[in-house]
Amino acid sequence: MLEPVISGLTRSENWRRIQLKRLTAITEEHESEILSSLATDLGKPPTEGLFEIISLKQELKVAQKNLTDWMRPKLVNVPLFLKPGKAKLQNEPLGCVLIIGAWNYPFMLTLQPLISALAAGNTAVLKPSEFAPSTSNLIARLISKHFPKDIVRVLEGDSEFSKQLMNNKFDHIFFTGGSKTGAKIMEAAAKHLTPVTLELGGKNPAIVLKGSDLKTTAKRLVWGKSINSGQTCLAPNHLLVEEGIKDDLVECMCKSIIEFYGENPLDSPDLGKIINSNQFNRLIDLLNQIKTKNQILFGGDVDNKNKRISPTLIELDSINDPLIEEELFGPILPILSIPNLDFAISEIRKQPKPLAIYMFGGSGEQQKTLLDKSSSGGVCFNDVVMQAAIPELPFGGVGNSGMGRYHGKAGFDNFSHQKSILERPFWLDIQFRYPPYKIDISLFKKLFR
Repeated sequence: MLEPVISGLTRSENWRRIQLKRLTAITEEHESEILSSLATDLGKPPTEGLFEIISLKQELKVAQKNLTDWMRPKLVNVPLFLKPGKAKLQNEPLGCVLIIGAWNYPFMLTLQPLISALAAGNTAVLKPSEFAPSTSNLIARLISKHFPKDIVRVLEGDSEFSKQLMNNKFDHIFFTGGSKTGAKIMEAAAKHLTPVTLELGGKNPAIVLKGSDLKTTAKRLVWGKSINSGQTCLAPNHLLVEEGIKDDLVECMCKSIIEFYGENPLDSPDLGKIINSNQFNRLIDLLNQIKTKNQILFGGDVDNKNKRISPTLIELDSINDPLIEEELFGPILPILSIPNLDFAISEIRKQPKPLAIYMFGGSGEQQKTLLDKSSSGGVCFNDVVMQAAIPELPFGGVGNSGMGRYHGKAGFDNFSHQKSILERPFWLDIQFRYPPYKIDISLFKKLFR
């Protein structure tokens, strides 16, 4: 699949626009099939399924609008002693890239990085998640229908197949998933010195301070924790609430759950399901431990047949509770009362760097304090998850939550090599650069200050 890249075919803007149009056709011509596959794999209601399609359409629109500018060489200033030389940076494709998709947003998180890869002039091999088989099969069928095999190819298989796939030499590997698998991807890539982008997860904390609009805060937190049944890498993992407002916030959150999903959320058509038995049983084991400690504030209902769990609020009485240590990845939200923002930041810094930190309420000075004293992939004030909906805002983690960024120009840059170029004429050739060196050292220092 390197031939189109080696031949220079993929470097033209026209070639890249053709590929983006092919992806656009997939999102516009196969909407019902996409929604059906997402419903089969994850029980996604149509609205949540549309989130994936709309995100791809927005990404495509940004790429198509800005591609000419992204591809244009960028001039770089040259020092006086190299003038009238000219320096520039020119983006070139990396080659053939491997994109390993995730199961929680199986359509979007497989094709969104493909948009960036094709815009940058690469060919690609896609490995969709085997845990979302209906969507994986659909991606394979749609890609083979719309793309030649030497441009984009889909290879399906389990984790063993992925290991075998990693034995091949790629020019870049893009992986979305858990940190343990990410470490294995990085180890395998190191054998070929292949660069990687790792989009991982993290224990994303949410902080609620005095001054927050509790009703709106509650709705946004419940929504962010419940979409896709909590199986979202950006979902708030646990909630740290300033003393004095926790009871009122919990009351508002309980009302929001009923407002969204009714008195019996397990009957709601708007609540998704857990992806598979392994994930479901993991969450059930957690719930059973929580129930023995009488920590459930609201929810905790389970539908074993359909692998559904109602949105569940958990009360913690200590920052050392094991639930704080886990990335829950389900509709379970632990809530802890804290004395102040400084305490929250101190505890957040003890944990691996999260993909996101959320803060509701507080002052502008407190927002600055959070930004200055914490590290995370991103920060969102007074909302959750929605930062990922901005296609021109780079998305990515730091530390354990990932490396590399994409969306918009960040994605184009991620899949490009910036080639440094210097061009100089023959007619100005300063002799003092050549031996035998005769220039006075003090003059030499003055020239290059």
